[in-house]
Amino acid sequence: MKKTVLVSSIFLFLLLTLITSVAIAELQSVSVGGELRIRGRWYINTFGPVDERIPAAFVQKRPVGGTKITSKYKWDDEGPDWTRYETSVLLNFKADFTDNVTAFIEFYDWHIWGEDFRSRDYATGTDIRADSKDDVEIEQAYIEMRELFGAPLSLRVGRQDLIMGKGWLVTNMLTPSQYSSHDAIRLTYKQDDWTVDAFASKLSERYQIEEDGDIDFYGVYGTYSGWKPLSISAYWYFLRDGLSPHDTTGNPVVEFYEDILNRDDYGVTKLHTVGIRAFGMSSGFDYDLELAYQFGEADSLGARFKPIGMIYGDDDANWGDLGAELTLGYTFSDVKWSPRIYTLGVFFQGHDNRSINFWDWLNPFYEPEASHSFNRLFSDKNYLPTVNDNGWMSNYWQVQLGFELKPTDKILVHVHGAYDGIVSPFDQPKSFEVFGRRFYAAPFLSFWTDEGENDIGWEIAAFIRYNYSKDLWFQLYGNYLFVGDGLAKGSYIQANGTDFAGGTDNDNAGYIFWMTVLKF
Repeated sequence: MKKTVLVSSIFLFLLLTLITSVAIAELQSVSVGGELRIRGRWYINTFGPVDERIPAAFVQKRPVGGTKITSKYKWDDEGPDWTRYETSVLLNFKADFTDNVTAFIEFYDWHIWGEDFRSRDYATGTDIRADSKDDVEIEQAYIEMRELFGAPLSLRVGRQDLIMGKGWLVTNMLTPSQYSSHDAIRLTYKQDDWTVDAFASKLSERYQIEEDGDIDFYGVYGTYSGWKPLSISAYWYFLRDGLSPHDTTGNPVVEFYEDILNRDDYGVTKLHTVGIRAFGMSSGFDYDLELAYQFGEADSLGARFKPIGMIYGDDDANWGDLGAELTLGYTFSDVKWSPRIYTLGVFFQGHDNRSINFWDWLNPFYEPEASHSFNRLFSDKNYLPTVNDNGWMSNYWQVQLGFELKPTDKILVHVHGAYDGIVSPFDQPKSFEVFGRRFYAAPFLSFWTDEGENDIGWEIAAFIRYNYSKDLWFQLYGNYLFVGDGLAKGSYIQANGTDFAGGTDNDNAGYIFWMTVLKF
């Protein structure tokens, strides 16, 4: 707590210095900019209504992370497919002052086509006001001062985009058409080939609930890029959730019982991420390796894992998970269309502890163990588009092989194939199939399970991107997934390994989208 107060005091001092500088600076220029993104999407055999996939009676006492096992995925060719169109708009104003001071504000709107249409009752033509409660928001609003204290330091205070490195774990996008920003203070040192960023971000203010219940996010990210064949980055992120969950509240008798049994003793959640990245290119070869390890107290996660039918979760949960991405490529620069071949491997560790043995099933004082996976923080990296990744899938791995061509300077063609697997699959209740339909064998005998399947499936993907100009580009993307048993039957790979992705069948699936982006 003392360290948090010290860090806050330092940032407060820097903030006051910045405000004083802005007060005496004079306006020099104002510029206007922005962006327009439009995207159409079509998912095939993927989404259906959220429904229960495994009846609760077959998973009694198992800590599955909820009171039932549901899924929004179907992997079934029955019923309609899922389509929609989206538009996002950014409009920003930048004011440059003397003494290296800049003020920046950016407005943002993202909407689905048809959400705010005024005359929805087309039969009668009755017109109603548009629903505008979620329209325009402030994406960024900050003040920046450069050459702080005469040194190569810049300070940015306010709502702002945070993009660390290539954005593998911290970026400013939620999806290809949705933005995300942080209320943060950021200090940047940049001198020659060295860049170091330090930031503090407020993710959630909970003073109404608990005095020290906020969610805060801190980080330090440093890069050396003085040699083209090898650049190196190292970083540390720290996410702190001060809210202490409770399984029960208020009853002195129950509290006494919990003290004796050491239950319902959740504390502050502390997630540390340490990582390193090495990347570069030489003689046509390019590579990018990023490794990260996460550790720390996972009390808020553990509170989710109350065994079905029981009261208490895991108040001693901890993270201990590895994440990695490796890309190796080679470009034939002296060949027509500059073909590039590459291979990519990605791994996000997961630990599925949702099974119980016979003795756990008998024990009335059984203590659950939370299932944890690598937390991808604020990423939008999408490795499995048909499974709707968008930076929140974990407990899985992928190996990818592909190539790219440039028929012209403005056109890029990309094709790849990949195999996807589950790191730690979910053990299904014991079942058997009759005419392709699954039946569960033994209600309430939740210790009796089938070994989980780890096959997400094979996929092929391709896209073509046309850069009409430096400010306008178009893209058409397609992905086809040969659904494997691990995906059809289901495992916990969504939402950082906390959501189930099982379907009602094992039909193959696909995803197609088109997109255009104009910057101004």
